[in-house]
Amino acid sequence: MNKPLLAIGIDLGTSGVRLSILDESERIVHYSHLKYKNGLAFPTDWKECCEKLIKELSKEIKDRVSAISVDGTSGTLIACKFEGEPLGQALPYNFSCPEKQETLYKLISNKGPASSSSGSLGRAIKLIEQYGEKILLRHQADWINGWLLGDWRWGEEANNLKMGWILKEKEWPKSFANLSWRESLPNIVSSGTVIGTISKKIALELSLPKDILIVAGTTDSNAAVLAANPNTNEGVTILGSTLVLKRFTEEPINAPGVTNHRVGNRWLCGGSSNTGGAVLKKFFDSNQLNELSRQINPNKSSGISLRPLPSYGERFPVDDPTLRPILEPRPVSDSLYLHALLEGIARIESKGWKFFLDNGLQAIDQIITIGGGAENPQWRRIRERIIGLPIRTSKTPPSAGVGLLALKAMREQKSS
Repeated sequence: MNKPLLAIGIDLGTSGVRLSILDESERIVHYSHLKYKNGLAFPTDWKECCEKLIKELSKEIKDRVSAISVDGTSGTLIACKFEGEPLGQALPYNFSCPEKQETLYKLISNKGPASSSSGSLGRAIKLIEQYGEKILLRHQADWINGWLLGDWRWGEEANNLKMGWILKEKEWPKSFANLSWRESLPNIVSSGTVIGTISKKIALELSLPKDILIVAGTTDSNAAVLAANPNTNEGVTILGSTLVLKRFTEEPINAPGVTNHRVGNRWLCGGSSNTGGAVLKKFFDSNQLNELSRQINPNKSSGISLRPLPSYGERFPVDDPTLRPILEPRPVSDSLYLHALLEGIARIESKGWKFFLDNGLQAIDQIITIGGGAENPQWRRIRERIIGLPIRTSKTPPSAGVGLLALKAMREQKSS
C-alpha cells in the first residue's frame, strides 16, 4: 500500500527560512526554521537555509514529498545572470529609491504599488544602472523557485505586483514594451500554478524524488493569510519584522502603498508598514522584550508618543519615503520605553485599518494576528485598546499557508 503523499511549504521571511510539511489532510507533520547567517540581502543565505532544512528531513519523509511551494518577502529583489548566479546583494523590500520617483510616474500611470519609490520597480531601475541590461531581475521566492527548477525564467504574479504586473489584465504595463531591459523581467504565472518538476541535479543533492512538482507560491504575508484562514468579517495583521495588514475584499483598491492579490478566487488587499519587530530588536533582545513586557500595564497609556520606524521612510498607511522616525524621548525606565514603542506600532496599525475604511471597505469586527509579536499578551491588549477591536492569535506558520498551495496542486495532479 502506497504511503500518503506530502507537500512542502517554504517561507522566506525577513530574518530566516521556515519549512512546513503537510499531509493530505492538511495536518502539519513537520516544522523547522533557520535564521539567515548574514541577513536578508544575501541570496546565498536563502539557498543555504533551504538546503539545510531539507537535508535534515528523514528519508521516510523525503520519499513521500510530491510538491514544493515557496513564498518570499514582497519586494526583495536581486539581479542575477541568466543561469541564476547572483551579481551581488539583494535590495530588500524596505530599500526605497526616492530619486527614481519621476521615472516611476512616467512608467506607471495608475499610481499603484509599482509607482511608489518603495516598490520593486525603483529597485529594478537601480539594479539595471548598476549591472547593465543583460541580467535577470528576480524576487526572492522566484529566485529560489529558479534554483529548485534549474530554470530562472518564471515569476509568480503576487511577487511581481510592485514591479508593475497588472493582475486584472495579466500583463506588464504597455509602457514597458519599449524598455531596453524588458527581457530582464520574468514570465509571469498565477499563484498555485505548477511551473515544472524539480531539477534532477537539485533532487540528487537534496536526496529528494525526481518527480516533485514545483508550484508557484505567493508573498510571505499572503501565505500568512492563507494559514490564518480568516472569515469575511476578519482582518489579518502580521506582526513580524514589519507590520502587515491584509483583508479580503469584493474589489481591489487602487491607492499608493496598497497591493491587491487574487488568492482563492478572492481579492486580497494589503499594506505593509516599515514599522514592526525589527524596530523593537534595535533596542531590546528577545529575553528583554519578554521580561519588560511583563512589567507593562497594557490598560494604561505610556504618555509618550513615538513613531517607531527603523529609518527614514514609510510605505503604508502613508506612502512617504521622507517620513522621519520619532524614537525619543527615551525614559529612564526600559519597560516604559517599550510600552511607548508598542503603542506607537499599534497606532500605525490603527491608521492602517482606518485607511481601508476611508477607501470604501466594510468595517471588520475582529483581527487575527500571526507572527512573532502575536505571542505577546501585553501587546495584544495594547492593540485592542488603541484599535478598538477584539484580537485573536493564529499560531499556524506562513510556511503551512504556502504549503496549502502545493497540496492543492498535488491533489489536482493526482486526480487528473
